[in-house]
Amino acid sequence: MKIAVVGGGSWGTALAQMLAGKGYDISLLVRQQHVADAITSTRMNSAYLPGVRLHANIRPTTDRAGALGDASCFLFSVPCQFFRATLRELKPLLPQGAVIVCSNKGIEMDSGKTVSDMVHEELGDIAPRFAMLSGPSFAADVVRGMPTAIVMGCEDPELGRELREIFSTPSFRAYSCTDVRGVELGGAFKNVIAIAAGMSDGMGFGDNARAALITRGLAEMSRLGEAMGARAATFMGLSGMGDLVLTCTGDLSRNRRVGLRLGQGVPLTQILDEMHQVAEGVKTTQAVHALGQRLGVELPITNAMHAVMYDGKDPQSAWQELMTRDLKEE
Repeated sequence: MKIAVVGGGSWGTALAQMLAGKGYDISLLVRQQHVADAITSTRMNSAYLPGVRLHANIRPTTDRAGALGDASCFLFSVPCQFFRATLRELKPLLPQGAVIVCSNKGIEMDSGKTVSDMVHEELGDIAPRFAMLSGPSFAADVVRGMPTAIVMGCEDPELGRELREIFSTPSFRAYSCTDVRGVELGGAFKNVIAIAAGMSDGMGFGDNARAALITRGLAEMSRLGEAMGARAATFMGLSGMGDLVLTCTGDLSRNRRVGLRLGQGVPLTQILDEMHQVAEGVKTTQAVHALGQRLGVELPITNAMHAVMYDGKDPQSAWQELMTRDLKEE
């Protein structure tokens, strides 16, 4: 079985490595020839997963037709804000009824569209069979074979069962769930709360504050999800609570690191200039903030983070406003 992995960042490479270890033929589509050449010659993706020797079943390439031709499954792992353009570029090479699995977490900033929305808008006439892979999973732990559990959001229960078999290993356990909207929103929204948790840590506020942000962030996530047609129970699972806890507490979380530096007084522009990887929560904060306003959903933590990142509000003032809001029942 051939699987085409689109995107050679840390997560795309980690999933390619895991699948290659099961014996699948993996084409890893990257944009730059020097990246493909480096992976081929060294068998490492040193920019994203240094020190990890990649499986012989992984074939890095910039050849789109070669990468996608004869593939049975197409796994996308590209930054959310570039996803629509990538779909448009690759659509002529995708077969009718293509199995599209997305592992990219985010919401399109300008439109407020989710990953599944973009797939169906751009590929609707080829009737794609879609699934969303999400859950608490740092790439560095996955490639080391550390125990990991994720969820595959797929409206077609049969396809969901097939995919969880394909993606599961003794150290990587896949569940399935028919609530695609809930799975993708959990994976996107948790990055906003992770920035808030990091900012709290950066200001030295301690464990109590972080726990409060995780809990109340989950409430925000559920409110927005239900307003967009998701099931509240989904947010108590791996793509909601699971990913939220990991991203708000783990030292490998890029979004938490953004928040840490914000809390230490570093401007967002400087933080982004010095980063070598994408922190999806920065753009997702704008998208979620706009969705909350459009749908009339109360999102106080999101609004506070938007004010800090985009309106120049001081982090201390933003936190004080959160703590002095009108008291109410939980």
